[in-house]
Amino acid sequence: MEIFRKKVVSLSLAPSSQAFLFQPRGPVIRSYRLVDQFGSPHPVLDDLYDSLESAWSEATLWWQAQARGGPEPLDIGVEVSTSTGNWRTVRHPGC
Repeated sequence: MEIFRKKVVSLSLAPSSQAFLFQPRGPVIRSYRLVDQFGSPHPVLDDLYDSLESAWSEATLWWQAQARGGPEPLDIGVEVSTSTGNWRTVRHPGC
């Protein structure tokens, strides 16, 4: 019967080595904004909202006041902020 022995090797970082530290991420806070039919920030409702519901509520109230409650689809879309600082469409204008 053979006996196997473990060899312990210590690792040390040389000064030129790069060490990567991973920080735990906290909760991501999303912002929502309203956009016009071209995908640009809405010229009147250019604000940040804390939820999709609050953004859409603001859009529908404004649209009803402008269109006098007409049945036309809203030419307003909603975008959400991403963790990389970009914006992603979650509701397209006219839908």
